[in-house]
Amino acid sequence: MRTLIVDIIKNEGKEVELYGWVHARRDHGKLVFIDLRDRSGIAQIVFGPQVSSASDLRLEYVVKIIGQVKKRPPNMVNDKIITGEYEIDAISLEILNKTGEMPMPVDNDGRGINEETRLKYRYLDLRRERMKNNLIARHKIIKYMRDFLSDNDFIEIETPNLSKSTPEGARDYLVPSRLQKGNFYALPQSPQQYKQLLMVGGLEKYFQFARCFRDEDTRGDRQPEFTQFDLEMSFVEQEDVMALNEKLLIDLIKALYPQKKIQEIPFPRMTYKDAMEKYGIDRPDIRNDKNDPDLLAFCWIIDFPFFEKDDNGGWTFTHNPFSKPKPEFMEDLLAQKNIENILTTQYDITMNGLEIGGGSIRNHQSEALKSVFRIMGYKDEETIAKFGHMLTALDSGAPPHGGIAWGIDRLVSLLQNEPNIREVIAFPKTGDGRDLMMDAPSAVDKKQLEELGIEIKKIDKK
Repeated sequence: MRTLIVDIIKNEGKEVELYGWVHARRDHGKLVFIDLRDRSGIAQIVFGPQVSSASDLRLEYVVKIIGQVKKRPPNMVNDKIITGEYEIDAISLEILNKTGEMPMPVDNDGRGINEETRLKYRYLDLRRERMKNNLIARHKIIKYMRDFLSDNDFIEIETPNLSKSTPEGARDYLVPSRLQKGNFYALPQSPQQYKQLLMVGGLEKYFQFARCFRDEDTRGDRQPEFTQFDLEMSFVEQEDVMALNEKLLIDLIKALYPQKKIQEIPFPRMTYKDAMEKYGIDRPDIRNDKNDPDLLAFCWIIDFPFFEKDDNGGWTFTHNPFSKPKPEFMEDLLAQKNIENILTTQYDITMNGLEIGGGSIRNHQSEALKSVFRIMGYKDEETIAKFGHMLTALDSGAPPHGGIAWGIDRLVSLLQNEPNIREVIAFPKTGDGRDLMMDAPSAVDKKQLEELGIEIKKIDKK
């Protein structure tokens, strides 16, 4: 039966069966030493002359080893690893798989290696201790959040990845329908509409870790698909949502990152106007000591303008069209006046100068939502064509509700002190949306296009 490497410390004097990769190799003639690695750790294996095949071992070979756990001499202890007081005296060796020439080393942190090489051979890159620890941390963070919300009576509900194309701020990824030729699904930019519809459905407390898709232009620290922690609550006001999320962040940091210090509790609050006047940005870095990697300065930004001018001189929303204005501006919204001064119930949470989440209280009455789109220049028939399902739902006894969404990739990268979100995603894409490992996007067979009723036209480049 297999023993994990980390557990050899419990098996002194016993025979164990280990599996893993050859992490390092040292040939001393009669004796061959290797460091064996599995997910749990690294251990030194000693091969005597009786295991002659040990001379065939090379880095990253996959092996099975049976041996006896022994204490190392005091002067040979390796205090850099958990198993450093022990070694395995090998009895037998089986090579389960060999490796060819490695395109890059995996026994370092990878920071000095060309990123495109790391992305192309990501399955090798993930063997690094740093990358493994990042993904384990991500798992622990999500598990903590899931347990916290379950304990607070939330229900985890999945929402569809095939939906309808609606204007929500970014360009949609479109998916052609084979059965309804000429029609398209859209991959969700967020579960925004679905989570509101769950509130109309009476579920009251919902969350999920949702995949979101946005076809944006090349941007350094963005991904075309990403993970969003999504939450919605019924019969709440802005303070309720902010208080719950603040407690979740505080408890999570204390439980999983006790070495980190939160600069100020409760989190300070700043209006959008004050942030822009003082810092020139709506996600200010308010750390007292920006050289301390374990100092976390959270801040709520509130009182955002609902609308801003678009490139064509019309009005567009600053966050999303479903937000509710602050109560004192509801009359202005319905009358479509004083537009530039309407403030919304939007609240963003920032950490060390980056936005990690944002949400709002929603318009739960259809006439208010219609007014938002009228201000943006939509005719009512256009709004009905795009959002008729939402308007009908809001007219079906929709409760007051609000929520928030966090960017999980960004949160994990900040907590792990990583420079970008690609370091905490198992299989990320480049800044321009390419998957170098799978060679995607790629062309498809002509037959597939014919089944979808699609013809690709070449455009002459002048």
